Amino acid sequence: MEWWKVNPRSVPFAATLLAAFFFLQPAASVARPASAVRAAVDDAVERYRLPGIAVGVVVDGQVQQVELRGETASGSGDAIARDTLFKIASNTKAMTAALLARQVDAGLLAWDDPVVKHLPGFRMHEDWVTREMQVRDLLVHNSGLGPGAGDLMLWPEPNAFTRDEVIAGLAHLKPRWSFRSRYAYDNTLYIVAGEVAAAAGGAPFDVLLRREVFEPLGLDSCRIGEWRVAEAGSVAAPHARRDGGWVARPDGEVVADMPMAAAGGVRCGLDDMLRWVQAWLDPETPGSDGAPWLSQTQREAAWTAHMPMPLSQRMRDWNRSHYYAYGHGWRLTDVDGTAKVSHTGTLSGMYSAVTLLPELGVGFVILINGNAGEARTVLEQALSRHFTAGASAGAGEQAPEAPRPSLVDHYAGLLAMERSMAAAEATTSDASAGTDPARRPATAGGMATWLGRYRDPWFGEVTVCAVDGGVRFASLKSPRLSGAVLLEGERLLVDFDTLGADADAWMEFSRGVEGGSARLVMAKVDPEADFSYDYEDLAFERVGDCS
Repeated sequence: MEWWKVNPRSVPFAATLLAAFFFLQPAASVARPASAVRAAVDDAVERYRLPGIAVGVVVDGQVQQVELRGETASGSGDAIARDTLFKIASNTKAMTAALLARQVDAGLLAWDDPVVKHLPGFRMHEDWVTREMQVRDLLVHNSGLGPGAGDLMLWPEPNAFTRDEVIAGLAHLKPRWSFRSRYAYDNTLYIVAGEVAAAAGGAPFDVLLRREVFEPLGLDSCRIGEWRVAEAGSVAAPHARRDGGWVARPDGEVVADMPMAAAGGVRCGLDDMLRWVQAWLDPETPGSDGAPWLSQTQREAAWTAHMPMPLSQRMRDWNRSHYYAYGHGWRLTDVDGTAKVSHTGTLSGMYSAVTLLPELGVGFVILINGNAGEARTVLEQALSRHFTAGASAGAGEQAPEAPRPSLVDHYAGLLAMERSMAAAEATTSDASAGTDPARRPATAGGMATWLGRYRDPWFGEVTVCAVDGGVRFASLKSPRLSGAVLLEGERLLVDFDTLGADADAWMEFSRGVEGGSARLVMAKVDPEADFSYDYEDLAFERVGDCS
């Protein structure tokens, strides 16, 4: 079966990718011991003290193994179950892409339709990009915007931005690169994709996703849109690290229909995610009408290399990878000479991973209800290599048990080594630059020139105002983006109240030309912080006094 195609628009990349295909030989079927997967999950839980995790494996179309550990909320006594709902976050993207693919199969739209054909009010910062952007472009991260552009309208949650405001904000986000020239991950254009689907399908996005994806595939527990927690059964709470332990942040009574639903708003249990995996591994998967749920043409389009992605040294070293690209909601690469189709999800204290190894007939799902990015990385890597390295054992042979130290410990050790080397480089750099002085509160008197209300065209209004002798920054529409203004040396920064240190932001004030209004720009204190803190795209102008 031909699983992969190359986007003809990426001619230089096509040659490289086609060369890589010569390494992809069909792998022999091997027996893979369940004990090795179980041991890897146990190792991850022990090493990272995870609050809860659900892992499932599909082999040759059947659910071969399920591993459940921990609680829905730390200390609650409620065990993680097969139907416990987790935020799958950006693994939603493949579902949004599948909804659009179903609409293409139905003749409701085409991948090369201009977006403005379906959303006449859609605007990007540059008019020519507005005219040229096609439906396909919404899914493959080639917009020219910086990574995570506009994400401050989506999180931290909860906030008061609407879907219409998020889409309108795109007109004010300046591109960093030319349209279609390079890969940079975004979420906001998937929100546009959801609205294109709604316009073409004549119903809201959440209604269409349930009708075209959940119901035909039997994803009965999955939730999208607004729903009541009490009616959903077991629901995992996201967790954040605090004082060496886990603190749960459970939902309220009602989960709202959030603006970023099409980019990362789905919640599912493990059993439903395994059915999702089975649907992609079996091209004959029927829909509710008995016909194939998705045509072969659209399956191939989903796993086509539409946009090349940077191939990291880690991928070369760990996986012997030759290529890396983005399809329709999926990341495409090779591991040990076999094709890998995957995605991850990260959102508000929850991590997910979906990995397919189509040539081996293998897929697996990882769902974690804690802020545990490294745990997901090492476990996903350990399970991938368990299957891809085991396939080289030969037909009919038994793959060996996972050696000790485990694969989880092995890859965790490699990450620790990377951090150590990075820290050594940073220490050398800091030694030459001098040590930063301790932080101290900014004073209202010292900042009198800059106090007031400020507005950004896409993010809206914030205040920088005196409170109890100090100064506070507060966003009107994103209440968790509020915190004390501090001084570090001569530089000002915001220490947000409820977010981690990686969310801290530098503040730089200036005066417009000829004594115009005061201006404020911001930037991440930690350059390696999550790109969703896209402070660099903000351009505030003072619009009034503090009230």
